[in-house]
Amino acid sequence: MNAERWIEISLAEQRLRLYQGDELLLEAPVSTAANGAGEVSGSGCTPRGWHVVRARIGADSPANTVFVGRRPTGEILTPELRAAEPQRDWILTRILWLSGLERGRNRLGQVDTMRRYIYIHGTPDEEMLGVPVSHGCIRMRNADIMALFEQVPAGTRVLITEGERV
Repeated sequence: MNAERWIEISLAEQRLRLYQGDELLLEAPVSTAANGAGEVSGSGCTPRGWHVVRARIGADSPANTVFVGRRPTGEILTPELRAAEPQRDWILTRILWLSGLERGRNRLGQVDTMRRYIYIHGTPDEEMLGVPVSHGCIRMRNADIMALFEQVPAGTRVLITEGERV
């Protein structure tokens, strides 16, 4: 049997799990929005419900590649670069761009996940994983996003929940 791969993100647990059917393939800590759960554009919240990986960005980029507007800047994050721009919201290594599947909840209008530029992406703030501190995206360790990226094709379904495991 070829069970479908899917991702579950628990906001309560600050965990991401990759499954093939019911089999757990990968589990990692994440950091979701400091503002909590929510779908409205401009809220800085992490959207709930069913999504799909619409685009995979950065396939051949080195770890710590810096992205702005989903394009590599040519920078590789170093301690010196990070210290020079401490307030910058670093999007690193790989991007899985999410699109909502639930019309009126996380798709179209003021609740459109894709138009809100909600990603699963790498971060330098690895000590903050497990704590909600993002601006709405799902942040992961760079090694974890690289491992996830290799196992997740475009079209993979993603369920973001407020509660415990499904």
